[in-house]
Amino acid sequence: MATCKQSANRKRLFRKPSLKYPNPTFHRTPILKKCPQVKGIVTKVTTMSPKKPNSAIRHVAKVGLSNSLRLTARLPGKGYLCTKYSRVLVRGGRANDLPGVGYSAIRGVFDFSPVVSKKKRRSVYGVTRPIGFTKFVRRSLRRL
Repeated sequence: MATCKQSANRKRLFRKPSLKYPNPTFHRTPILKKCPQVKGIVTKVTTMSPKKPNSAIRHVAKVGLSNSLRLTARLPGKGYLCTKYSRVLVRGGRANDLPGVGYSAIRGVFDFSPVVSKKKRRSVYGVTRPIGFTKFVRRSLRRL
């Protein structure tokens, strides 16, 4: 008779591994529990200094998630309105030079403010399209 451990390993063998993740049970964002994003409440906003070759002050937040787990998420972009008890949406995406930070907060969702006066890469920083701004100009209205 097979033990529990042996039967679990047998199931794992029959899952199809990929080149990036040879072990099918391994995930880069295990705290999200296979969800794309999870809502959470900020318990502490603080700063960190990055790993060896880099030197800066990076903003991070300790977040208690709705699935009753806690993590450290980075706060991307310049300037933010995010304090204790703010609601944030957390996604995967690690900060390369911050050890132990494998998640990012999404700007412009819930109480986490978008970046002010951002023109390029607006979707990353939660900025809405300015009034009258469009890249597409109808052919009949183009200047020759």
